[in-house]
Amino acid sequence: MPSNKSVSDAPIVQFTNCRILRSHQLQREDLWVREGKILNPEKLFFDEKGSADIQLDCKDSIIAPGFIDVQINGGFGVDFSLATDDFKSGIDLVSQKILSHGVTSFCPTLVTSPPSVYHQVLPQISIRNGGAHGAGILGAHLEGPFISKEKKGAHPEHCLRTFEAGAFQDLLATYGSLDCVRIVTLAPEMKRSSEVIRELTKRGICVSLGHSVANLSQAEDAVQHGATFITHLFNAMLPFHHRDPGIVGLLTSDKIPAGRRVFYGMISDGIHTNPAALRIAHRAHPKGLVLVTDAIAGMGLAPGRHTLGQQVVEIDGLNTYIAGTKTLSGSVATMDTCVRHFQEATGCSVETALEAASLHPAQLLGIEHKKGTLNYDSDADFLMLNDGLYVQATYIAGKEVWRQDALGM
Repeated sequence: MPSNKSVSDAPIVQFTNCRILRSHQLQREDLWVREGKILNPEKLFFDEKGSADIQLDCKDSIIAPGFIDVQINGGFGVDFSLATDDFKSGIDLVSQKILSHGVTSFCPTLVTSPPSVYHQVLPQISIRNGGAHGAGILGAHLEGPFISKEKKGAHPEHCLRTFEAGAFQDLLATYGSLDCVRIVTLAPEMKRSSEVIRELTKRGICVSLGHSVANLSQAEDAVQHGATFITHLFNAMLPFHHRDPGIVGLLTSDKIPAGRRVFYGMISDGIHTNPAALRIAHRAHPKGLVLVTDAIAGMGLAPGRHTLGQQVVEIDGLNTYIAGTKTLSGSVATMDTCVRHFQEATGCSVETALEAASLHPAQLLGIEHKKGTLNYDSDADFLMLNDGLYVQATYIAGKEVWRQDALGM
């Protein structure tokens, strides 16, 4: 169509008969995509005098931004905390398989490990765009080893570390490199954690508070120094107490710097957090809630024995435990399952449930101008879902990368 060529030769695709999640509302309008970006149809019509080259009937599907999982330890037999010769093929497998869960971007997560593991694994993680090969990689999430012994959860105690004389230099020596690191989870009550938080934040790395016995003032102090996230709220931290609510108190703290929002991860799998606790957190601070899977290597596999870094875990139904104990160790829930459970448990709107897995993690990572929304000029990473929030198709950069076979569209 000659009228389109003034700006670009690329075809324009118009998705019709759909409800688009835009500006926190499902809106009955069409979605226009060109060259992997979402187009403003008004500019197309009036400035370019253009129209669609391809029209796709979405059959009344919901179109929502792709999900972003900022805490996923592995899946399908792959453990991101195990240094293996074929690590790259493992991460490729997970990024391919999670497309069916609606995940279009993720942060591969390493649990507490010996320095040798970080030195071997981190150079093999590269930040990359998603596509037919799989979900995009936004950078690694390093959960530990600078965490509390009392709240280590499924993390191996012999690998835990503190900030010694070198503080930030100790962290650098442990990890080897921060080139591909996006999030670091640490315990803010540790000596010299404030300077570490400042240094990480200066480098654009998100600091998350977790696996910690911090009281509220220690948590608030960490936020003053730049921390913006809480790792799996309620899990591996002091329980809420009315005289000192601990890290949980950040949800309603009046000491958060102006213009800053504290986000918090929730494993909405029906196991890690009672639905009532999920409701309490959501009602206290709805705009900060970020759904995470905390999925381990056993996700997508039959029950039995699997690994989580240095430890053996047992999967029994949806429960995962450190072998021989009742210590929970990650999850086998998929992101789309977490979204559905969250909506059902809280009674929130469809829009709210979808944004907790897309807009909020994008805002946490400061990438909401290109991911997590369907705003004009943002990346065309999106999902088609039915009214039950089951994923029917996944698109990255405007191209279909996964479709439910039975759909027959």
